[in-house]
Amino acid sequence: MVENKEKISVIGVGRLGLCLALTLEKSGYDVLGVDVFPEYVEALNNKSITSPEPSVEDMLQNSEDFRATTDLQEALNHSQTLFIMVATPSLENGRYDHTQVDSLIEQLEPLEKPLEKYHFVVGCTTMPGYCDSISEKLKSMNFSVSYNPEFIAQGAIIHGQTNPDMVLIGSNEEEDARKLEEIHSIITNNYPRYSMMSPLSAEICKIALNCFITTKIAFTNMIGDLAVEVGAEAQTILNAIGADSRVGYKCMKLGYGYGGPCFPRDNRAIGIYAKDNDMHIGISDATDEANKEHLQYQLNRFDNKFSAMKEMLPPVEVSGVTYKEGSNIIEESQQLAFAVGLANLGYSVTVFDTKEVLEEVKNIYGDLMEYESEED
Repeated sequence: MVENKEKISVIGVGRLGLCLALTLEKSGYDVLGVDVFPEYVEALNNKSITSPEPSVEDMLQNSEDFRATTDLQEALNHSQTLFIMVATPSLENGRYDHTQVDSLIEQLEPLEKPLEKYHFVVGCTTMPGYCDSISEKLKSMNFSVSYNPEFIAQGAIIHGQTNPDMVLIGSNEEEDARKLEEIHSIITNNYPRYSMMSPLSAEICKIALNCFITTKIAFTNMIGDLAVEVGAEAQTILNAIGADSRVGYKCMKLGYGYGGPCFPRDNRAIGIYAKDNDMHIGISDATDEANKEHLQYQLNRFDNKFSAMKEMLPPVEVSGVTYKEGSNIIEESQQLAFAVGLANLGYSVTVFDTKEVLEEVKNIYGDLMEYESEED
């Protein structure tokens, strides 16, 4: 635990930022969260929010040294360490949108800075080179910049924060890197590897790691589909491949393709960054294409088997249409795409999920499918 209640500010306490703030608080830090929505901030301070993330509500209820505000000046008064956890959504061209970080910097510039030095820790995903691009302006404002993204899974964020395989720290300042190492050594329950490098290297590393995972998932499904098509033992083959320590068992299970808010966009972003630098890394494009081909193979296989009896079939039941079990996110969900694909082929489809998820799906697809709540 931290002695003397060292202080940290977390700017952007949405789903990921709130988990970080509460993890820091539980580890002994005095944490101030900053967000732009007054009603949300009030709910945080009243401890009345609900969250789909495990442990969040309990941790908030039990917190003693976490509060939230809409005032950025309070964040500067509170701590010299600012974790930046605002959203960097993908643009239509596949790049990350840094607008919220840029806006934050503009808002920080005229504020009074009572402390001697500040540490601007970017925890959201950025295009490689972004942290270097903002470092000079922030340096003139008495901020140093580090890149410290997290490798977490929706539905298990706090577990991922407290039990990481690796902590990635991108910094040009030895003191800043060691400070982040100290913070993570306090909030983690295990002994992760600390990978320290320049911000540019860390930005590449972050999206490249996820690109490797998407490639592994796409490869797994490709080999699995081949085995299924020729009548071989798909999962037995994949288990044998995974037994080689150079491969490993993780992500070696035949199933739906990858989706969600991280894997698809990180896989595309690494390819875009390569093109920006006059390079072509075909694996990124091939992985994206293989993921689409796997979905099409699943749909074709189903249709080939049942198309002749389509009118007599009972509704096809698809249980769980979020991108992964335990999540409430439908972004680029292959499970949902499969259900929609069947419906577009003329099959009667009933999807099962929580009321919250079904409402979101129905708002998009209307009467294309039937909806049954798993909570009833």
